[in-house]
Amino acid sequence: MAAVHVTVWDDRDRVGGGRAPTASGAPAVAAAPALFIHNIFTWGSDSTYGFAGQRPLADSRRLLMTDRRGYGDSPDTPRSDFDVDAEDIVEVLGDGASAVGLGGAHLVGHGNGAVAALIAAARRPDLVRSLALIQPSAFTAAAHHPVVADLLDRVRDGAPGIPDGVTPEQYLRASTEGLGMAMPEPTSRRLRAVATSMRERPIWEAEIPLEVVRGAALPILVICGTWERAPATYREHVGLPLMAVAESLTESLGGRLLRVPGYYPHTQEPAAVNAALREFWG
Repeated sequence: MAAVHVTVWDDRDRVGGGRAPTASGAPAVAAAPALFIHNIFTWGSDSTYGFAGQRPLADSRRLLMTDRRGYGDSPDTPRSDFDVDAEDIVEVLGDGASAVGLGGAHLVGHGNGAVAALIAAARRPDLVRSLALIQPSAFTAAAHHPVVADLLDRVRDGAPGIPDGVTPEQYLRASTEGLGMAMPEPTSRRLRAVATSMRERPIWEAEIPLEVVRGAALPILVICGTWERAPATYREHVGLPLMAVAESLTESLGGRLLRVPGYYPHTQEPAAVNAALREFWG
C-alpha cells in the first residue's frame, strides 16, 4: 500500500468507454492509466490549482490523482521534499492496489510535481509510459538560461524567506492578491496545503537527471502558458523563468512543446490541455 493518498477516477463504464471487443471478439487491452502529481497550494483533485479539469479524460482510462505528503488526504510531513515525492510516485506505480498494471502509467506533473515526476521516471523508467510536464519548476536544468540564472542567483544569494509568524492565510493572500490575482477561499484544506508549501524543500536544490531521462527515450510533452494575461510582477518573476525552463527541457529531452494562453494551462485552458494529452497518449 502506497504511503500517499490516490484519488481514482474511472468513468469508462458510465460513458461506454470501457474495453471494446476486437474483431476476434476478445476484449481489447485497456488503455494505460495516467498518474498526476500536483504543484504547491493544492492537491490532486482540486478544482482551483489541481487537476479537476482533467476529469473528462477518465472516460477512456483510469486517472490516478496523487496527493503529495502534507496535501489533500495524504499524511502530514515535517518538510515536503521532491526526492521523497519521487519515491512515493515509484511506490504508487509499483503498487498493485493502485491498479497501474503491467507496463506502468503515463505521468503528468505540474510545477514542483513535474520535478518529482522527472526524478521518479529516471529511477524507474520501466514503470513510465510517457512524461507530460506542465510548467515544470526544473530551474536547475535550465540554469544556463539568463533569466533562470538570475532567478537562481537571487534565491541562492539570500532572497528573503518567509518571515517568522506569517500564517498560512497571510502567505496565501500575499501569494495571490499581493500579485494581482484572486485569492481562493481559505478553507482548512487549502490552508493545510499552503502550510506544507511554506516548508517545502527549495526546488532549486533539485538535481534533475536529464541524461537518464533522455536515455530512457520516453515520449515527452511539455505544456507552458503564454503568460500574456498574467499580472506583470507575476509574469516577470515567475512566468519568464518558467517559460525558459519549458523551452530548455523540451530541447534537452527531445520533447514537444505546447503553448496555451494564460498562466495555469490545465485549469484556465483544460479543453486544450486535455485534447493534447489525449493525442499524446494515443
